[in-house]
Amino acid sequence: MNSPVLAVLLGLYVVAMFAIALVAKSRIHSAEDYLVAGRRLPLSLAWATLFATWFGAGTLLTATDEVRAEGLRAAALEPIGAGLCLVVAGLFFARRLWELKILTLPDFYGRRFGVRAEIVASLIMVPGYFGWIAAQFVALAGLLDLYWGIPPGAGILLVATVGTGYTLIGGMWSVTLTDAAQLVFLLLGLVVLGASAFSELGDGAGIVAGLERLFEATPPERAVLIPTGSAAELVGWLSLLAIGMLGNIPGQDLSQRIFASKSARVAVQACLLAGVLYVLFGMVPVLSGLAADLIGGAGQDQASLAVLASLLLSPWMGALFVLALTSAVLSTIDSAILAPGSVLANNIFRRLWPETSPLALSRAAVALVAGASLLVAYLGENAYSLLETAYAIGLVGLFVPLTLGLLSRRGHARAAFASMATGTAVWLLHLVLGWESFGGPLLGEVYLPQELAAALIAWIAYELAAWSERGSRPYDARPSTA
Repeated sequence: MNSPVLAVLLGLYVVAMFAIALVAKSRIHSAEDYLVAGRRLPLSLAWATLFATWFGAGTLLTATDEVRAEGLRAAALEPIGAGLCLVVAGLFFARRLWELKILTLPDFYGRRFGVRAEIVASLIMVPGYFGWIAAQFVALAGLLDLYWGIPPGAGILLVATVGTGYTLIGGMWSVTLTDAAQLVFLLLGLVVLGASAFSELGDGAGIVAGLERLFEATPPERAVLIPTGSAAELVGWLSLLAIGMLGNIPGQDLSQRIFASKSARVAVQACLLAGVLYVLFGMVPVLSGLAADLIGGAGQDQASLAVLASLLLSPWMGALFVLALTSAVLSTIDSAILAPGSVLANNIFRRLWPETSPLALSRAAVALVAGASLLVAYLGENAYSLLETAYAIGLVGLFVPLTLGLLSRRGHARAAFASMATGTAVWLLHLVLGWESFGGPLLGEVYLPQELAAALIAWIAYELAAWSERGSRPYDARPSTA
């Protein structure tokens, strides 16, 4: 690949992102503009920023390599589970959350369960983003090392500076507009690489012929999407699918885009559209990963998509694909930084420094989140992998009170705290003991992911506490006016 050409294109790309951010800055007049784009996003921008936020290194790199190693069943979490999560959000959560007219998801816990629940939810939510952001820093720094030999340490700092820089300038408007631009590169890159890979497999007979050969040549056990070999395998696969579908529902990055939509209808449609397209386009890198060994030329320890791009694409098309990878990761970085920054500013800093400008607090919080994530990235893989695992805390600690508190009038402050504490405690116990399945060796071959088990126990705790506090007056999560 022509690295000088790619370097020029990448430089122009970064300049364009900052130019977009400066345009977005002119729209920022309040904290509401900075955090939720003034609640003015049309459908075209709302679905694009949802799609671009989630379609990052995990989908393009990690999921692809896992499918290459384990077969199609590995797609349960990414992209199928994650895409269905957006669909679930659109069907059951988007309209109700949008109608609250709040800025952050912890605002809901405050309205429904009280101020203490709001603060606890914030403290649970924020740290889970650090490992996810750090993993994106490291992934993109790896590309800089691969193509230009930039040392990983310097690459991580460069990536963090760029991603944080344009996010600081324009907040949610900057993130949304750059996401839309980045999505163009991402989709073009996916289409080009997918078409090239499947055409190569088809020996010139076309993409369809290549797909037919892919499934003919792939061993049957690797081409199965839903395992049926044993009940334990099926339960394990369905459990991973459930984690993917529900895990990010209590995430600020998702809810922030719901709040930013210009209407409840747009919020619902954006989630549904982004979810369906996420699964469809997510299958392109997944199937490319399945095809990598048939095409050849890549070792198992190499990133499948990057190697396929170097084998199959011309220098210019290869440059486009690198820009697509860069776009995918940067669009995740900016959103992942803004989400916890919004929570810190609105639900923690605002209470500590009420006289300070909310806009200043928001920018300070974004910088703090970026700095913390940068530190985690420098601490090494063990550190950010551990904190990336901590992203599951949203499912075990926040999903139950969000769902039951939003969809029913049952349960008040005691129920919320019981659910948060119980789910988090069960999850932490398994994390400390190193048990991936519930009960570990105590339950032998009975497999249930500990995250899903912790969420089920949190649900039981919520119901028991709700029963004990019957008759108490709930906080009202609904706005006073229509």
